[in-house]
This record gives sequence, C-alpha cells and structure tokens, in this order.
Amino acid sequence: MRKVFLAFDLGASSGRGILGVLTDGGNLSLQEVHRFENGPMPKDGSLYWDYPALCAELKKGIDLAFQAEPVIDGIGIDTWGVDYVLFDRRTMEPKRLPFNYRDSRTDHAPEKVFAKISRKDLYRRTGIQHMPLNTIFQLAAHLETYPEDFDHAVMLPIPDALAFYLGGAATAEYTECSTTGLLDPAARTWDWELIDLIGLPRSIFPEIVQPGTVCGSLKPEFGHGDVPIYKVASHDTASAVAAVPAPEGGPLYISCGTWALLGAETNRPDCSAEAEKVPFTNEGGVDGTIRFLSNIMGSWLLQETRRNWKQEGKSLSFAEMETMARRAVSGKFLINPCDNLFLPPDDMPGRIRRFCEEHGQGAVPDDKALLRAVYDSLALAFARGIDGLEKLTGKTYPVIHTVGGGTKDELLMQLTADASGKVVEAGPIEATAIGNLLMQMRGAGVCPDLAAAREWVKKSFPVKRYTPDPESGALYAACREQFLKFFA
Repeated sequence: MRKVFLAFDLGASSGRGILGVLTDGGNLSLQEVHRFENGPMPKDGSLYWDYPALCAELKKGIDLAFQAEPVIDGIGIDTWGVDYVLFDRRTMEPKRLPFNYRDSRTDHAPEKVFAKISRKDLYRRTGIQHMPLNTIFQLAAHLETYPEDFDHAVMLPIPDALAFYLGGAATAEYTECSTTGLLDPAARTWDWELIDLIGLPRSIFPEIVQPGTVCGSLKPEFGHGDVPIYKVASHDTASAVAAVPAPEGGPLYISCGTWALLGAETNRPDCSAEAEKVPFTNEGGVDGTIRFLSNIMGSWLLQETRRNWKQEGKSLSFAEMETMARRAVSGKFLINPCDNLFLPPDDMPGRIRRFCEEHGQGAVPDDKALLRAVYDSLALAFARGIDGLEKLTGKTYPVIHTVGGGTKDELLMQLTADASGKVVEAGPIEATAIGNLLMQMRGAGVCPDLAAAREWVKKSFPVKRYTPDPESGALYAACREQFLKFFA
C-alpha cells in the first residue's frame, strides 16, 4: 500500500509544497517539491497578503509535485490563523486583497469592541487570548472602514480561500475558525449572539467543517485529474500538534515558528479568569480536543532582526546569529517577547534596544548582546508559560515536546530546558506538514486514529533530547523576578 499526498504548509514568511509518501508498515517520508517566499505586502498605507501570488505558487507547486509523482491521492493546505478573504457571493471573486494581521488598522479596534462587550465577558464567551490581530477585531475594523465589502460577501479564512482556488467548497475548517474569537468553544460553532452584538452580518459566515473532510477536487484546468482536496487541521499549529510524537493524554508542546505556541491538549475549554490572566487561549484541535495554549512571539523577533540587518548590509544566517548569541553574557538584558511593541514589522533591533532602555537596563552594547536578550527572554517566557499551564491544569509535565522549524536552533532548545528545568524532546522539524498529511490520510481512510498517526511519526522521524543544565538554570532563576515584572 503506497499512498502519496501533497501538503501545502504556508507560514508568515515562506511556504512549501511537501509530498508525503506512506508505505506499508506506517513509514512516512517527505519530499519538498516547492518553496516560496511569503510576507506582508505594503500597499496604499496598509499591509496585505498577495493572494493571487500565493494561488500562483500553489499551482506551480502542484505542477512540480506531479513531475515527482505521477499519482497523488490528496491535497491539503494549512496556514497561519486569524486572516481571511472576503469574496463576493455572486462572482466568488475577492472583494480586495486580504489584510495582513500586522496591519495597523486594528490598533484601536479592541477598545471599540470592548465598548460593546467587556473584555472579561468576551474571554468568558470565547476563551481566546486578547490580541489586536484576532479576526473579531480585524472584521470590526474592516466593517468600519470598508462597509461595502460586506455586501453579498462570504468570509473564507486564508487556508479555505486557497483551497477554494484549487476546487474546494466555500466552507471553513474548524481549527482555523477557532482562532477568530467568534466561536463558541464548547459547541464548536459560530457564536451568533456575539456576532450580532459586535454588529457583523451573519451572512458572511460560512459552514464550519471538521478536519479530514473532503471538500472537493482539483479543478480540471489544472490538468492533473480528479484529485481530492481535503480540509486538514488547517491552522498550522493544529497540524503541528497532531504530529507531536507523544502518547495521548495531553502532551506539553511548544510549536516553534514565527510564533511559539505553548500548551497542552485538553478535552474541554477553560474560559476562567485565571486562564485569561496568564493568558491562555482555547483553540480547536483534532478529534474534538482543545489546544489550550499561549501565543508567544517566537522566531519573528529573530526573523525581523535578520531582515532589518540585511537591509543595512549585514547579511547573517540564523546559524551565525545563534553563534553570536552564544558568545554574549546570559541574563544581562531581557525583554517581554509578547509586548505589542514587537508586533509590527521594521526596525526590530531598535525596538529591542528601546525596550531595554525604557525598562532601566541601559543601552544594549552590541549585536550579540541584543540577540542574547531575545534568546534568554524566549526561554524565560516558555518557563513562565509552563508554570501557568501546570497551575491551570493541575498537571505536572516532565517533558516538553518541541516541534517545528525552531527546533533546529539548538541554543534555544537548550536554554528552554535550562529555564524550565524540564527535558526537551525536539522534533520533528516538519511537524506542521506532517500533521497536514496525517489528516489527509485520516480523511482517505488510510490512518485509523490519532494514536496510530503519532506512532507513525515516532517511527519515521528523529527526535533530539536536551537535559537541563543546573548552572544555567540557577542563572535564570536569579533573573526570573525581574522578567516577571514585565508582565505585571
């Protein structure tokens, strides 16, 4: 039994087309057939995603995939959360380019929404961590600025909009919808009362379907036959968590990418005041699970720093940046990685320096000290998140399962172990694409359940183990009080 599936995994800085080949015995191998850049597109004073360009990259990826494999059994797409495309129901053409979640139009949107429903009541209803980029705030700002876009419109989250381009139905996948701040987390359906309260038209919201659903087939104009299009766990973190090589029962995970998502699988949402304070969010997972997690600004800090330095003529690889950070004194400078100061693009090094100066730490002397501030602060943020998670769940997690591209950063993995005092098991790197493929296999009837899927991951992909260093751990313990003041 040889089965081949194509996963498109799109992040906020790049996208890939990856073939997954499953052979007898549950051995899964990956082949990257296409890689392309992605990122915010400035236009007329706003930030957008280049939806037509992304569609063109998907077409190119499909053509390349069929050059590598003559038969493909399914295609699935996962992306980041919260963003959307508004289509005209009459023509099914986009009303405009989709806004990028870092666009400044949402800067004051939360306070306007909180005038209609209190911050506390909104969390109690949705269990979603309050961030200006949440879809609820984006749609409110969009409606205020361009109300005409909502006439005869349907809103499709980004992965669903891309699946629609390929031939999928105009439906919305559950795990992606769960990031909007407009879902009832217990019922797993749109919260119509909340939608009415905010003043959004009900007519824009599509039917919600579960991961593993066949939603159509590849359009004839692609020229590759009748290939099923699957709605996978299309929020990238949901796909990554599905591929965590850990036993059932709620593994502690960090999905490390542009964002670092730290949490555990639970069976029911926690919308308590205690969860809001940390803060934790309740997003959808596969098989009815809740991804109870905290959003931490992850590799974005390093990605933007690297991009800004490149513009200045300093071209460095991530490996070179890691080496620089190793050479700096640990714990000298710290930042709050989750501060909204770091959310927009551009001048990330300047923003980091400003934070340190404004919080009484003095001037950051050089680039290696700046990078070390990011590394130390991310490790401490992970430790803080784990403390909060254990208090809220009443569980102790001896192992942190880290997945995603950030696991290639050995310094970050070791410092995470040191700051938390826990063993870190890192890998697989391509967890998001793997989870995408696994849910296609579930939908095709090839994979029986999540437990079997995770066994395939264990068998097929290596994991690297990091154990805490007591000396480094003691240094982080000494920094902890200062660091926690940033969150007060």
